[in-house]
This record gives sequence, structure tokens and C-alpha cells, in this order.
Amino acid sequence: MVLPSLKNCLWLPCVLRTPKACFWSTAGGGLIIQSVSNDVYQNLAVEDWIHDHMDLEKQQILFLWRNSPAVVIGRHQNPWQECNLRLLRQKNIKLARRRSGGGTVYHDLGNVNLTFFTTRKKYERMGNLKLVVKALKTLRPQLDVHVTDRYDILLNKQYKISGTAAKLGRTSAYHHCTLLCNADKFVLSSVLKSPYKGLKSNATPSVPASVKNLFEEDASLTSEILLDAIAKEYAVRHQIDHHITLINPADETLLPGISNKTKELQTWEWVYGKTPKFSISTCLNMAYKDSVLDIKVDMDVKHGRIEACNIDLPEQWLPPGLYSELVKSLTGSKFCPNEITMLVTTLLKVCPQDDELHSRWSLLCENMIRLM
Repeated sequence: MVLPSLKNCLWLPCVLRTPKACFWSTAGGGLIIQSVSNDVYQNLAVEDWIHDHMDLEKQQILFLWRNSPAVVIGRHQNPWQECNLRLLRQKNIKLARRRSGGGTVYHDLGNVNLTFFTTRKKYERMGNLKLVVKALKTLRPQLDVHVTDRYDILLNKQYKISGTAAKLGRTSAYHHCTLLCNADKFVLSSVLKSPYKGLKSNATPSVPASVKNLFEEDASLTSEILLDAIAKEYAVRHQIDHHITLINPADETLLPGISNKTKELQTWEWVYGKTPKFSISTCLNMAYKDSVLDIKVDMDVKHGRIEACNIDLPEQWLPPGLYSELVKSLTGSKFCPNEITMLVTTLLKVCPQDDELHSRWSLLCENMIRLM
């Protein structure tokens, strides 16, 4: 297939896209690739694969991708601190942990993701973000968009439309950023709001910001138009053909070992177990009969598992032996509703056959599970 020249490409209403069996090349310059998958774990795995395998001395790469609904946290963040995990489960929204730092972001198909791959020496976040701004201004000169010192892109000097994060390896580096096109802001604001109180952690916290979709400013700015404009600007900068190579992140012939990277990113040990140590000190307000009981709970959690636990119950509310067994069983368990549900169900079988005791036990367990 003969590719059109760069000059002719600039006049195309949309950038040429073709699938390719092998996208690495010994040719210099740049390469633009786009994922055909909307799976967050597959697309994050592609980032890892390119960082680990590509010779970025010879070829800089722009990776374009979009995800189905997902919350993505930074490598050093605490998911319990960053988002509403119960709501994520209810809405079937995936949770993923990046290998880069930075804050938490919400992705859906109204959100564009861009990853710029270079050598560490050529790594330049500000330059990449200015490229995105230039693409936006080329599309719509009237747009008031600029890059801040924090490497965010603001719309109308107040609304954040792009966040940024990076991974710097020994010789290779990548910088990725988001671009809010037409994301569901109601879901975004709901899931990025932790219900936890009394959580103490040294994890990197996200910085809240007012956000706005570019679609709200100009309804003609779709994700596809924005992707093409950024690809064109990247092609101009690197003096390459206006061509986007489509890749399948599940293709082992194209990306040997990619499936193992994808699987690792989905494991509980990576998503939750990599959370920096944290503690919770909270009060459970349990309505029981005609009164409300305040139950103080203190927990230390390390690698996503309960390291120490104390539940301050009213005297004689539970038999001491049952309370001790509960604390003993919780210690070492995953800080996870599924595991705790299985644990308390097992303990319930050894609970004395007493209706009053069963009611108290069930109420306590329900509140402990809700705490997860």
C-alpha cells in the first residue's frame, strides 16, 4: 500500500488508519499507533510493553487509546482514599493501577488518552502538552486553552480538561495525559469521591479540580476529531506521514508476552496489594432495636491486608470468645468485602444458636463488610 505524502495528508478530512502485523521499524522519526481495544488493562499493558521492548532512540511513539468506564489510580495511590469502591462495584466500573505516578482519573469513551514515548533524555512533558494545545487551537482558534505549571491543561482559565502522569525508566520514558471530550461528569464526580472517614495514609493524594468537557464548549469536538487533530500535529512535528497504525493489544504475535502483562494488571495483588500502608479509625453507628450503638473500629492495613484490628464493643454485647475469634480471623485477611463476607459466614456457623446473638452478630458483620 502506498501512503500519501505528508502534504496531501494534511488535507484529508480524517487521518488514514490501517491495521498492521508489525509496527516496529528501523526507520527514524516518529510512529503513531492506536488501540482497537477499549479495555483499560490491555491498553495499560501496551504502555508497559512499548516501554520495555521498543528502541526509542530510533523511533518516538504516540499511542492513542480510549477505555470503557474505568477508574485509574497512580502507582503510589490508595484506592480506598481515592474513590468510592462500593459504587464502582455497583456500576461495574473497572479499577486499574497504573505503573506511572500521578493522580486518579476517570475514563470512559468520552475521554481520550495519549501516551508519548521517548528516550529519557528527550522526555518533555511541557512540549507534549503544548502540542495538544496547538492541535486544539488549530481546530478551534477561539478556544481558551493553556498549559499550567502543574502540567494540566485548563479551559477558560479554570476548568481542567487534561491531567498528566509519567514513568521515567533508566533509558526510556513515557508521559501520558487525558483529554476530556464528552465524559460522563456525573459518574466522574460520583466515583472519584471516597466515603471513608478517619483514613490515614502516606499515599499520594489526588488534587481535586473543577472539570469541563470540550464538547460543552463546542459540540462539534468529538473524540475522533480530537484524536485526528493531535495525530496530525504530532506528524507535523516529527515530519512523518499522516498515518495511524491500528493495533490489537491482545495480539501475542505483535506483542509477545502482552497477555501476561495484562493479567498482572488485573490481579488483586497489583490493584489493591500495592497500596502503601494505611490505617482506619472510624465509628460505626449501628441502629439496634430502639437505640444506636457507636462501635469504634481501628485497623492497620498493609499490602491490602489487615495487619492489626480492634473493635470496641459494648460490654457483654458479644461473648468474649466470639469477639476474639472475629479479630483473630480478620487479622491477615484481605481488606476486601468478598473475603470478609466468606470469613464471617464461616464464623456464623460456630456462633451459639441464639436468635438475639445472631441478630447482633449479623448487624456487626454487615457494618464491617460495608467498611471495606
